[in-house]
Amino acid sequence: TMPSSAEKVREILTSSALRPDYLLVEDSSDGCGSKFDLIVVSAQFVGKALLERHRAVHEALGSEMDEIHAVTMKTWTPEQYEAKKDSL
Repeated sequence: TMPSSAEKVREILTSSALRPDYLLVEDSSDGCGSKFDLIVVSAQFVGKALLERHRAVHEALGSEMDEIHAVTMKTWTPEQYEAKKDSL
């Protein structure tokens, strides 16, 4: 199987049910595609606990998760993003 790539992860999440308002995907694995840092901003996260938000991202990535060894993610509502984006 092809290793994962930031581009591929971005495509999958962009076209997922999460419909992110903002999405940042960074490969933190020196290009081997096994570690990613994500910021996913979605209205779908409103009223959801952190664990549910993370689970939604994992579900959206589906079988791609088999290729990824580590993901760190920030999962924010649009409101949280507005409050935090200046410190990014």
